[in-house]
Amino acid sequence: MPRVYTSARRFEGDALDAFCVLQKGFTDQFVYYDKETGTHLLGLGRCVACPSMSDFEFTNQGDEDVAPILFSFNRFDAENPAPADSLFSTFPRLRFMCPEIVIIEDERGCFLQVNSLGPVYAGRVERFVRHAQEAPHRSRVTVPYTVEGGDPVAWERQVAQAKDAFATDRIQKVVLSQQRRLQAAHPFSSKDLLVNLVDGDAVGTVFMYRYGDVFFCGCTPELLVRKRGNRVESMCLAGTIAAGANEEERAANAAALLNDAKNRVEHEYVVEFLRQVMARNCYDVEIPHEPGIRALRHVQHLHTPVSACVLDGCSISDLASQLHPTPALAGSPVGEAMMALRRIEPYNRGFFGGAVGYVDGNGDGAFSVAIRSGVFDGEMGWLYAGCGVVEASVAADEFAEVDMKLKTILSAFDGGETAE
Repeated sequence: MPRVYTSARRFEGDALDAFCVLQKGFTDQFVYYDKETGTHLLGLGRCVACPSMSDFEFTNQGDEDVAPILFSFNRFDAENPAPADSLFSTFPRLRFMCPEIVIIEDERGCFLQVNSLGPVYAGRVERFVRHAQEAPHRSRVTVPYTVEGGDPVAWERQVAQAKDAFATDRIQKVVLSQQRRLQAAHPFSSKDLLVNLVDGDAVGTVFMYRYGDVFFCGCTPELLVRKRGNRVESMCLAGTIAAGANEEERAANAAALLNDAKNRVEHEYVVEFLRQVMARNCYDVEIPHEPGIRALRHVQHLHTPVSACVLDGCSISDLASQLHPTPALAGSPVGEAMMALRRIEPYNRGFFGGAVGYVDGNGDGAFSVAIRSGVFDGEMGWLYAGCGVVEASVAADEFAEVDMKLKTILSAFDGGETAE
């Protein structure tokens, strides 16, 4: 593994505005933009790719103590022999990717980082910093579209197949997904969708991976794992109800969700799974006995936060690989549910439901679960959403839940003109 040279400079400005100006010259693009914690990471170009962080070495040439950032986009079920859609199939199979340029915005301020296989040329850093500081404020654009797909009869058949697996395969839960085709009325760019997701009302972490003309993006509310030093965080997110049209309805729906036996059972499968993984790898594990509510724009979820101290020698990559996929994405038990999904779903999910995030050169980082997402080529795309099926599930209710969840990725096409 070659050594990477890195140099970061502080700049005054906005990370996304800078990205919008600089992105035109790069076909490889990576984004992990946490709207809640304020950690915004946007990468351009590819300096190097490596299969493991244990192979990664770097030399910091800059005055700022900013470790290089590596992005990671992982498939839900990389060994699934079923074909992925034509867009997902174009992405290479790479584990960790260190961009040439990374724009970083966090509690310390804004930085522009240049990574290189040879010593970093200072003039290149200065030029990019100048362009970043001169960046105008971004603007939003609405993209009209139509969506095809969503067959209730086929869905009812898949739900029945999942319930059959409960009796034959010792499975208690299967998380089924739907794939729908979107056709835009006119061409759009990855930047258009990124800006709308960041500046719109979607809650959570915005992510994007562009390779050539194809890009995968979305906004997920679900953290898989975050590590800073020896402290780690995760969450259990399973069980869903509509957000509600007003505050009174929202509160009533939240109370109903907390007292719904079907959703509580579905949620507890995830809690128990995380409890076991954390017990193997961590100490001082804190998991509340009762879930709370995570309220989003279109839906509400049962939510149980998880925090712990990780054992020496256990990396964030180790934790992410053990946690993914959780029962919230596959089912329970996970292995048996994954095999059932290969039989029931006619397609490979690609990056949908995968673990997406970043690791820095010091071993800190974060991974989220890539839900509420789609893959696009600038004219059309495929949308994905899923829901957990247990014995008490009703196919029509789960179908409606998928429709609610699709509203998040569809908000990426809303420029917000009416609201303004």
